[in-house]
Amino acid sequence: MKQQAIALAERVARVVGYDKTHITRTVAYRTIDAFLDTLPVQEMDALEIAAGWKWRERDWGSYTEMNWPEYDICDHVLDRQFDICIADNVWEHLVRPYRATEHVLQMLRPGGIFVNITPFMIRQHAVPVDCTRWTELGMRNFLAEVGFDEATIETGSWGNRSAVKANLDRWARTGWQRRFKNEPNFPVTVWAIARKPE
Repeated sequence: MKQQAIALAERVARVVGYDKTHITRTVAYRTIDAFLDTLPVQEMDALEIAAGWKWRERDWGSYTEMNWPEYDICDHVLDRQFDICIADNVWEHLVRPYRATEHVLQMLRPGGIFVNITPFMIRQHAVPVDCTRWTELGMRNFLAEVGFDEATIETGSWGNRSAVKANLDRWARTGWQRRFKNEPNFPVTVWAIARKPE
């Protein structure tokens, strides 16, 4: 019964134009969606770490999930390779992000793409732990140090004072908002797109 009520609320929100996406994710999602629209995703094997609802909706050639606690990206490597790996608000929860990123590199084919979205200026949320935050420069340097092709690493960030304040006590939704003013000194989210060397 509860699931039916939730599904109905989701449908009503979509019909009336209310966006239930967390405001910390809206601009990152639009940016990553635009990037993915340029790729032949129907021919790509995709891996998502700690899969949610967003990225599985694409028409991938194949789609695989690697979910905690069955698979801990810090400890496990799947015995196959992928064209793209997506980590959507996961890396802040990893106790060994360097090792996990090395594992992603191992599971990508040459030229494979890693999409990593992480929060920055939001409250701590231990699910089950909350360990790390990166700026754009920090994420770029981290990915290069692990072994991604530094020349291909693209980063972005979005946030403003209002978004920081809105997330202090609750997870604010995008709602009716249509303009997303960016104040670079107040990023609530950071994203990176990196390629494994050929």
